[in-house]
Amino acid sequence: ETVESDSPQAPTSFVKTTIHSGRVRSGQQIYAKEGDLVINGDVGAGAEVIADGNIHIYGTLRGKALAGAMGEHNASIFCISMSPELVSIAGVYTLSEDLPPEYQGKSCIVSLVDEQIKLANL
Repeated sequence: ETVESDSPQAPTSFVKTTIHSGRVRSGQQIYAKEGDLVINGDVGAGAEVIADGNIHIYGTLRGKALAGAMGEHNASIFCISMSPELVSIAGVYTLSEDLPPEYQGKSCIVSLVDEQIKLANL
């Protein structure tokens, strides 16, 4: 006997998440293709973390973080301590010297609002 249900179908696909544990060192590049990237550690100066989706950094960002690498405007960067060389969402980027100083070393979210990089408290 077949039992039918009116409940919604479970999702057939999930966003792929790449998890990197440990420090990302200068000269290293980590890329999460078609998904999110989680860094459980610091991203050193000269290092790059790139994701087609969101980037979560459970440590200090001193290098470069590029979320929404394939053009996803709704991607965000979540960071425990923000001191980056560069942040980018969907190809729109901001250098460290152009970031609001009140976010330096603080926990924050980087997102794209009206084609501009915006920071907010985490």
